[in-house]
Amino acid sequence: MTERVIKQRTRVTQTKSGVTLSADVIIDAALRLVGEHGGEALSVRRLGKAIGADPTAFYRYFATMDELLLELGDRLIGLGLDGFTRGPDWKQNLRALGLRTHAVYLQYPRVAMLVASRITGRPHEARIIELILAELRGAGFDDVTAVRLYRTFGELTLAFSAVDAAFLALPDTARAADQARWTQAYGHIDAATHPNIAELAPVIAAHSDMAAYESALDLLLDSFDRQLGQRPDGSR
Repeated sequence: MTERVIKQRTRVTQTKSGVTLSADVIIDAALRLVGEHGGEALSVRRLGKAIGADPTAFYRYFATMDELLLELGDRLIGLGLDGFTRGPDWKQNLRALGLRTHAVYLQYPRVAMLVASRITGRPHEARIIELILAELRGAGFDDVTAVRLYRTFGELTLAFSAVDAAFLALPDTARAADQARWTQAYGHIDAATHPNIAELAPVIAAHSDMAAYESALDLLLDSFDRQLGQRPDGSR
C-alpha cells in the first residue's frame, strides 16, 4: 500500500517551476550539488532549493539521505554501463568495464569520494556484478575462484577510483602544488641516500600523471589469464 501511494505521488508532484518531481530529478540535483560544492552541500534544505520544491518533498522519494547516497552510487555505475556491449574476449570485456567505471568516477570525483566504498544493492550494481561473474565463469574459472577474482577486480577498480577522485577533488592550487612537488622535493634529492630516486627523478617527474589504474588493471587481468593456464588438467 505504501509503495503504491508513493508511486502515485511521484507521478503528480510538481516543483514550483512546474517540473514534475521524481526520484531521478532529485538524484540529478544531488549530483550537481555535490559536484559543485562537495558532500557537505548535500542536505534536504539545499536539495529543496535546487529543485524548487518544499524540502519535505524529499521524503516522498527517499526515506533517508543515506538512501539517496546509495542511489547516487548506483547512478555512477549505470553511467559506466551505458553503451557497453560484450565482445568475444573476456579479458577485453573486463578491461572495458573497469576503464568505464573508473572514468565515470573521475567525471564525478566529489560524488565518487562519497560512494566508492558503498554497496548499493541496486539494479546497476547487480548488473555489473552479473557481467563480471559471467565473464569469469565463461572463461573457465570455477565458482570460488570466479568470486575471488570478481572481488579482486572490483576492489582494485574502486580503490583506484577513490584515490584518483580524491586528487581531482582537491583545489586547483593544491593539485598543482602536488604535481610540482615531484620536481621540487625529489629533483635534487641526495644520491648517496636515495640513489634510485636521484637517478630516476626526471623520469618520475615526466610521468607524474601516469594512468596507474590502466597499468594495474592490465597486470591484474594478465594474472587472471595465467591462472587459467595453471589448472591441473592444463586446459584453458
